[in-house]
Amino acid sequence: MKNISLALGGGGARGLAHIGFLEVLDQNKIKIDAIAGCSMGAIVGGLYAYFGNAKSVEDFVIETIKSEKYKELGIQKLTKKTEDSNYLEQFLDFVGSSIHIIKALNRASYFDEELTNEIFDFIPDVPIESLKINFFAVASDLLSGEKVVLSKGSLRKALQASSAIPGIFPPVKYKNFLLVDGSVTDLVPVTILKESGYKKIIAVDVVKSLENPNPPKNILEILYRVESISSYHLSNIQLRDADILINPDVRQYNWSDFNYAMDIIREGEKSALENLHIIKKFYNENFHLLRIKKFFNKIIKK
Repeated sequence: MKNISLALGGGGARGLAHIGFLEVLDQNKIKIDAIAGCSMGAIVGGLYAYFGNAKSVEDFVIETIKSEKYKELGIQKLTKKTEDSNYLEQFLDFVGSSIHIIKALNRASYFDEELTNEIFDFIPDVPIESLKINFFAVASDLLSGEKVVLSKGSLRKALQASSAIPGIFPPVKYKNFLLVDGSVTDLVPVTILKESGYKKIIAVDVVKSLENPNPPKNILEILYRVESISSYHLSNIQLRDADILINPDVRQYNWSDFNYAMDIIREGEKSALENLHIIKKFYNENFHLLRIKKFFNKIIKK
């Protein structure tokens, strides 16, 4: 058994690091048997399962970010302007963002449902069952408070639900659920893979620690930061079931820093290359020997 499975964590723009990580796996002919993704990890993982290679995912994402439709959304305005902007530009951006935030207080999210649907129009609307790789997206149900795993039906719907950041995107109605971002219940969905019978699991976590050099700049970033803290503590427990944990160094980026997409992707590539010898050995290692080693390592640590 050579094939491995991946658990790709959420983190907004930081999740683009998954693309660089997957590109290195492709270059080294390391085949993926299944992917479980949360939020941006679900988007990257879902697109990878759809296209079958990471280069196509990168081209697709970069083209989307550069499109006029994406620019019109103003997501980049949720991140503070640089000091190169003059006072008037910063003031006008502040006023514009403030008006949107005030309006958002009267509805469920910063972006309304119509605009959110336009945002996710770029995702292929195909059945998950038709993808080239087994795929699971994790979302969180606001009604029951439980994790919901989406492995059948519309890929677009699943990715929209998994990445519906509370306060920014509206909840997604699906069957009897009201779904939001999967990071609320399972930031790096290792457990899904284990419960589904996959034996070799690599987890990629783009939120390495609670420390963040960038203080929140507005109400949306504060809400996102609070949710990230909660998810971090939960994921630390869930990550124990991963055989290998990869932490791309992307902590300096905010969730909305999509203008740094290529830099973030390269950090994912760097993290894969730094751990490539371990990943290759893991890929070729006998599963039973691997489990014996893990068992004795646990005993030694105790």
